[in-house]
Amino acid sequence: MSRPEPTFPQYYVGIDVGTASVRAALVDQDGSVVLTAKEPIEIWEPHPDHYVQSSSDIWDKCCHTARRVTQGVDPSRIRGIGFDATCSLVVLDKSFQPLPVNSNGEKDRNVILWMDHRAFGQAERINQTRHRVLQYVGGVMSPEMQPPKLMWLKENLHESCWEKAGHFLDLPDFLSWKATGSLTRSLCTLICKWTYSSETGWDDSFWTTIGLEDLVSDYSKIGVQVSSPGTPLGAGLSSKAAWELGLCEGTAVAASLIDAHAGGLGVVGADVTGHNLPCETQPITSRLALICGTSSCHMAISERPLFVPGVWGPYYSAMVPGLWLNEGGQSATGKLLDHIIKGHAAFPELQKKAKESGENIYTFLNRHLEVIKKESALGLLTDDLHIWPDFHGNRSPLADPALKGMVVGLTLSQTLDDLARLYLATVQAVALGTRHILDTLQAAGHRISTLFMCGGLSKNLLFVQMHADITGLPVVLSREVESVLVGAAILGACASGDFHSIQEAMGRMAGVGKIVESNPEHSSFYDKKYKVFRRLAELQKEYRALMQD
Repeated sequence: MSRPEPTFPQYYVGIDVGTASVRAALVDQDGSVVLTAKEPIEIWEPHPDHYVQSSSDIWDKCCHTARRVTQGVDPSRIRGIGFDATCSLVVLDKSFQPLPVNSNGEKDRNVILWMDHRAFGQAERINQTRHRVLQYVGGVMSPEMQPPKLMWLKENLHESCWEKAGHFLDLPDFLSWKATGSLTRSLCTLICKWTYSSETGWDDSFWTTIGLEDLVSDYSKIGVQVSSPGTPLGAGLSSKAAWELGLCEGTAVAASLIDAHAGGLGVVGADVTGHNLPCETQPITSRLALICGTSSCHMAISERPLFVPGVWGPYYSAMVPGLWLNEGGQSATGKLLDHIIKGHAAFPELQKKAKESGENIYTFLNRHLEVIKKESALGLLTDDLHIWPDFHGNRSPLADPALKGMVVGLTLSQTLDDLARLYLATVQAVALGTRHILDTLQAAGHRISTLFMCGGLSKNLLFVQMHADITGLPVVLSREVESVLVGAAILGACASGDFHSIQEAMGRMAGVGKIVESNPEHSSFYDKKYKVFRRLAELQKEYRALMQD
């Protein structure tokens, strides 16, 4: 049971570091978001497929946003703080100062962003080892994970970075260290991105096999103390961090989560009683959390370990304590939509008309599609237009970072109507990719009946409806749009001791908002689209093989 209700309102702060921005929220004990703030963070691209950031810039924005959402609130009423972030790699020297992660040497640019694919070759070499740890990443390690990035640093920046490095941290763990001074890592980050095992710890033979044997003699560089997400760290906020964040020294700070996992916490545990959903009479393992923003993550939980080809995991207690997690994903979704729209010849016209109507470009496009569909169903506008969406490689379930995007059905016409149809086809392609991941999860033993969606793209009702129609499953949107921030706040709530478990806090603070049902009327059309979708990947692999002969 939770503590008795306090006389005065009590709050938690959730801080989410996404790809391009830092967001903070003040959240009450019922999971209601009282106030949010957002600030952009810098991204540099010094070379193709190299994306870097600054941990100093990120921490400064964390402090600014936290101060904004707590302004005017008695700091003593802030019971706890939780952080989540992208699984980017932060590099610090032995004195905890930033080390540059590119040859141009700007020392403040010390973060390799999650979507950085510079370590493609290193990931391929790791996969060729067929080491036993690979069974926990779907059999194939992605260049987005940390071991190949560490290999790249050792091989390419040996003197300027590798030899001087004292600490390699996942970004979520960097934030909790900045807040508390504790180098304790989150079980979530180490299991999901570093090959750590909750049962056996680090595997010496893996690091030796991939040429990083120097870490074996000093695991303190990558983590020796590990805690489950939501566990209170150290003595809470240090005096320095408390002053920077505008909070009280000693305020509880939780072991962190990767951003997608925080989104999962913010939606998947919601009480669905009375909503007539199939998962109402089923265990929580029947729910899939879909967190969709710049990229998308598909979080499936199970009571026993399920090994899914091409899907990361199973990871024990990486999101929900006591349950196993499989994590599927698409490396570019929101970023892909932006790329498709902004690269089209009709984009200036779209911008102009959207501005004149007082709408954002996505709302305008959604409305424009309703106009041009005439008497037919909206989805049928793409019967001769098909997209393979892996413009940044395939994370799941093919686990092939070398795959490229494909568009089939283009003409010489470049009108606004054409742009709208291309946008719709891209949304459908992302949803078809989700169906591909779902089919792979189900084939491995998952039994998923309901999608729980959050993230920026969940605000786009066309995106949501296409996922419902193409997967044939109902989509639950959370009561709070900012579910990732609620998930981060749930961590702070657990660290404060106000709840005895993550599950208890999820049940209290996560809630159901809108429910979008699938439309079975056009299921046969989407079945055909799905067959074409799967065939596009096969064709690409065939012509790639031909070119290599």
